[in-house]
Amino acid sequence: MSRSSRTAFTAVTSKNDDPELTHRLSRRGMLGVAAGATAAALLGTAATPATAAEAGRGRPVLPPGRLGIQLYSLRDKVSTLGFAPVFAELKKYGYDEVEFAGYTQGSAGPITLAQLKRLARDHGLNPIGSHVGYYSSDPNAYTFAQNLNKVLDDAQALGLKHIGTASNPFRYGSTVDAWKRAAEEFNTYGAAARARGMKFYQHNHSEEFSFATDKPKVRLYDVLLAETDPKLVYLEMDIYWAYVGQFRFSKRVDGTPAPFEPLNYVLKRPDRYPLFHVKDGVSDPSNPFGYQMTDVGDGDIDYQRFISGVTRLKGHRLAHHWQAEHDNPTESFTFARRSSEHLHSLREKC
Repeated sequence: MSRSSRTAFTAVTSKNDDPELTHRLSRRGMLGVAAGATAAALLGTAATPATAAEAGRGRPVLPPGRLGIQLYSLRDKVSTLGFAPVFAELKKYGYDEVEFAGYTQGSAGPITLAQLKRLARDHGLNPIGSHVGYYSSDPNAYTFAQNLNKVLDDAQALGLKHIGTASNPFRYGSTVDAWKRAAEEFNTYGAAARARGMKFYQHNHSEEFSFATDKPKVRLYDVLLAETDPKLVYLEMDIYWAYVGQFRFSKRVDGTPAPFEPLNYVLKRPDRYPLFHVKDGVSDPSNPFGYQMTDVGDGDIDYQRFISGVTRLKGHRLAHHWQAEHDNPTESFTFARRSSEHLHSLREKC
């Protein structure tokens, strides 16, 4: 890991009063194309996901073969143990897929993309996507804006079907025209990804649901949806941050109501959301974000309702990928195990 990456990583692991800023900075520190090799095998055994008999009657809410995890949640284990032990543990927990946040492994040593692809395959995990930066002031940065071909070359080498960014479209500001300009760039990246058989996607935080500074009745997320080509640009809804956005931006600057339901965005445009981040939060109106992030299943976001609402759409049961995530879990393997158990336990009501 480079000095800049280590600096960013250290900065975000310290206390920060803005959890969304912490998330963005720490994810930025993970991006890059250095990587690490395997280390010592893990000790202990892992619990398996809840069986249908344990969970009760009814069809599982979670479609088979579609549970993934964003490896950013396990960055501590990846950097110390290596990918292979982490992949082995994830398979025990019942995961089917992994999403990368860069291809680094810190102190565990170097690894090639071909080795990384083979490790995932050997552990029965499908690499479904990866997060890469949108832009940088550094002309040599590993971002879509600075090194589009390299980003896509690496995604192809890993066999990814999706390649995206967790950066927001504020590159040119918070006006409608600024977001139209960013959307035009996203269309360019999407066209380049499509030419290689991949889908380009953007992952939201809560600020995307704020309002344009020049047209305060216009929600910026709506600009992104309207100005990006649905055949070129896709969305990965981070469900937790969408509900934070609902809490923060259900009123316009002038105080008039502007409520929205995150699920409705998906139900109106299900083809635009191939990927989701499944992240949970305990409702806390005293918190400026409205929630305290927690392990999936310990919070107040109704994932039985959300996931089943999407998968019940005709032709969409297997059309989406659900990635568990926690920005800063207390113990990352425990988070991964318990999140899988909870999501596998959800059953549709008879």
